[in-house]
Amino acid sequence: MDLHHEPALLPASVLATIAANAGRHDRDASFPHDSLAALHRAGLLGLTVPTRLGGRGAGLGTAIDAVGAVGGACASTALVFAMQVVHHHRLADVEEFSPGLRDRVGREAVEIGALVNALRVEPALGTPARGGLPATVARRTADGWQITGRKIYSTGAPGLRWFLVWARTEEDTPRVGSFLVPADAPGIRIEETWDHLGLRASGSHDVVLEDVAIPAGHSGELRPPQAWGREPDIAAWNVALIGALYTGVARAARDWIVQFLQNRRPANLGAALATLPRMQEAVGAIEERLAVNAALLEAVAQAMDAGTPQPTGTLNLFKTTIAENAVRAVEQAVTLGGNHALSRENPLERHLRDVLCARIHTPQVDSAYIAAGRAALGV
Repeated sequence: MDLHHEPALLPASVLATIAANAGRHDRDASFPHDSLAALHRAGLLGLTVPTRLGGRGAGLGTAIDAVGAVGGACASTALVFAMQVVHHHRLADVEEFSPGLRDRVGREAVEIGALVNALRVEPALGTPARGGLPATVARRTADGWQITGRKIYSTGAPGLRWFLVWARTEEDTPRVGSFLVPADAPGIRIEETWDHLGLRASGSHDVVLEDVAIPAGHSGELRPPQAWGREPDIAAWNVALIGALYTGVARAARDWIVQFLQNRRPANLGAALATLPRMQEAVGAIEERLAVNAALLEAVAQAMDAGTPQPTGTLNLFKTTIAENAVRAVEQAVTLGGNHALSRENPLERHLRDVLCARIHTPQVDSAYIAAGRAALGV
């Protein structure tokens, strides 16, 4: 499970192109259309689209390697890519969407590089994983639905072709679910609100929907709010791809600091910094964190691809461990690099800002720990 050694799937030239674009997009907070186009030309935007639609039909192991490799080149591009990968995996199983619509979305990903992502977070709701009804409302019409609401942190917004909008129905007893909305539908606008410390090029802006009309076949499964949980399949893909992304960032930071220590020869030392035992020990600590992450990601992939994913509570703990290891690894690399590590002419300071976002993705550490503690204590 190592995409770096499969050039036919992800050529080194594609990663080089994405890495070359990363610094510019980070500084400008500009969306990486060019990097995503490179992934499309390589056939990667249809990675998990079923083979009958022209996609690769990849499993989780291959997806982890792909997202991790792109994460090392540009974390913002990798986040948009990870969402593309996971949602095409999910769409194949959502029977409530009309078959023709699902096929159309998959074929568009393969043929024109069309992007999809879920729009779930709202100003008052926060992350849906914390509970609560969304304020975004879907109203029944004669031939479908009409959707109104505001979504924040909508990753990839400037480049998306499809929005999976999390909304509640306007019914006496509301149901909740996803609605597949074309991004160019009348009544949609993007407000460019994203001005973040990390993942600056991810285009995670606000999306406003005002009476947006969609056909009936564009609604997914609708359930009472309490009936939604984090199924192990979905949790495994989310945990693994988010973990792979930030492990990729940490691996890139490791590679940079290793090269720096090998090449830096202070006059008073008369040798490379890499010859110092304290530097060797510190790099060894980084290697430990990366090795643990690799083992956890491989375990998740093997279990998922065998059809026996770990329990959601275990997967949540894996996510917190992987995220913290990635953050600590980059922080250790920055400590070794000193001022050089924090200079904007070098990529390490961008890796540091990007990797801090690992802690924000669901589940956050408190909810993962509380759930694990309650399970252990039987309360």
